[in-house]
Amino acid sequence: MAAKKRKKVGASAKAGATRKKTASKAKKAKKAPAMKAKKTARKAAKRRAKKAKKTAAKKAPAKKAGALARAAATIKKAFSRPKKAIGEGDYAASRRFDKDEASFVKKNKAGIPAMGKEAETALDGPDGAALREAEATAAARSRDIF
Repeated sequence: MAAKKRKKVGASAKAGATRKKTASKAKKAKKAPAMKAKKTARKAAKRRAKKAKKTAAKKAPAKKAGALARAAATIKKAFSRPKKAIGEGDYAASRRFDKDEASFVKKNKAGIPAMGKEAETALDGPDGAALREAEATAAARSRDIF
């Protein structure tokens, strides 16, 4: 049988191998920026997809949106209700009193001085003692001193 041929292992063979290596390195070096750009683009696309998934998961489902609307309606209702009495006063009663007093003064503007004189003569008349007693009783309940 024929003897196996041996490859030449000389300077020229070694030079050919190095040329191949340097040529492949050059090709890789040319491809590197393009490959790097592709790789970066793929990574960015993955990141965007991941972020989109997260935001889709974070979006409130229909139930939560309804709950938020109900909460907003409750808050709006609470602020639109008339204020309750706090402490010794009643806001609604105070407003009613002020309104009634203003309307009385407006209607009887001309007759108020005559009413005052009438009250003065009543104090000087036979019912004066009872009127003064009623005034003292009312003043005793009041915190203001007359």
